[in-house]
Amino acid sequence: MRLLVALCLSLAAPAAACAADVIAFGADEKARILAQGPWPPKPRRDPSNRVSGKPEAIALGERLFFEPRLSGTGSVLCATCHAPFRAFQDGRARGFGLEEGDRNTPSLINVGLYRWYGWDGAHDSLWAQSVRPMLDPREMRATPAHIATVLRSQFAADYAKAFGRPVPGDDEEAMIDAAKALAAYQETLVSGRAPFDDFRDALEKNDAAGMRRYPMAAQRGLAIYVGKGNCATCHVGPQFSNGGFAGAGTKGRLDAGRLEGIKKLKSDPYNLLGRFNDDATRGNAAGTKQLEPRQRNHGEFRVPGLRNVALTAPYMHDGSVATLREAVKHSAPDLTPRESEDLVVFLQSLTDSSQLR
Repeated sequence: MRLLVALCLSLAAPAAACAADVIAFGADEKARILAQGPWPPKPRRDPSNRVSGKPEAIALGERLFFEPRLSGTGSVLCATCHAPFRAFQDGRARGFGLEEGDRNTPSLINVGLYRWYGWDGAHDSLWAQSVRPMLDPREMRATPAHIATVLRSQFAADYAKAFGRPVPGDDEEAMIDAAKALAAYQETLVSGRAPFDDFRDALEKNDAAGMRRYPMAAQRGLAIYVGKGNCATCHVGPQFSNGGFAGAGTKGRLDAGRLEGIKKLKSDPYNLLGRFNDDATRGNAAGTKQLEPRQRNHGEFRVPGLRNVALTAPYMHDGSVATLREAVKHSAPDLTPRESEDLVVFLQSLTDSSQLR
């Protein structure tokens, strides 16, 4: 995979080929820029998943991720929609497993950092979210019994290494453990450092030479991002997302979004209030317990992180925005053409540097 961007966005580019000057950001601007890092984040473990971070579970989860027999038809796999060579998404407007779905397939890069899962936040853990596509008749069309049978017949030894016991006789429990192994693997899908990160760290250290390596167009775009474009209101923090929900402003099919997502979450037997939460204190379920659907949540969708955003077109929950330039125009319509282009260059600079070579 290779992203064609300006030469200066490559870390391999000589300093002479890059910007000769640095924008003098004000104190408030600098604070907002520094808030977008540092990166990468420190590894963290999910207390609701007893095998989170465990190497044997990660290995099992990776095998399951690429295993078509996990689907009811034996013909699709997790990687069908979350293809590694497409930044763990599929490039379609709406996901297609066994049938077309209603929403765009989000990238799994940095998914372990989320608080709510799915465009509508209908799941409160990565392992619960991993159950949904396995059971969805349009995606993998499996059943708990089918998933449990696959574990017992094909992955018994791997399961024992990961969980320290034989595959349980309870099919539902076995399915949840498969989802927890899948979650352990997905937690490892963390993007690398981007050109922006080098600029951000140089800014923090007042390293003028380091800052000059970042092209002026990207600097101008960054100034718009934290200023006139008002992007950092929602897309804030090291992952470039506040983790919350906002109105999408698209004109596609009717989708209640977060409103229905909260209702689904509250009734989900696999939410953190249920018996499969491995955190005995249930302290991590407080947010779920307090949630109540409100009319203002209608049409809200999860604010996606923007790292690697240049690799994950099309955009929005319904895939209705085809390109990054169109996404900028949709989200910041008051910008001039030059400002829009600079903002695009900045967003491209959020791409994992390993993808720029």
